[in-house]
Amino acid sequence: MSNPVEAFIQALSKKDGAGIHAAVTPDVRFRGLTPGDEWQAHTVDELTTILFGRWFEPPDEITSLVSWDVNDLAGRIGFIYRMRIHNADGNFVVEQQGYATLSDDNRIADIAIVCSGFRQE
Repeated sequence: MSNPVEAFIQALSKKDGAGIHAAVTPDVRFRGLTPGDEWQAHTVDELTTILFGRWFEPPDEITSLVSWDVNDLAGRIGFIYRMRIHNADGNFVVEQQGYATLSDDNRIADIAIVCSGFRQE
């Protein structure tokens, strides 16, 4: 895997738990901030539970990964992505921005993400 952050974004946009597991270390440190809540995880399983059980719940269909950008930032990786979501309440756009640190084996060891929340289109 050449770029684990891009792999993480692609896996997230497909709700692909195996892809998340491949992109991050088993003991990944995760911090997240969404409108109205803070999130933390210390394992990949805790992370996937947050991502696919709380942030993007089973009824939330991610219809497209609209855009993404990943850049080196002096030893950290900065990233931003935007997705379109559809669920029973309508169509939404969500944007997330964050920073990641890679492990020696080129996987995400530390990741922090801030989320815009679901914004109705």
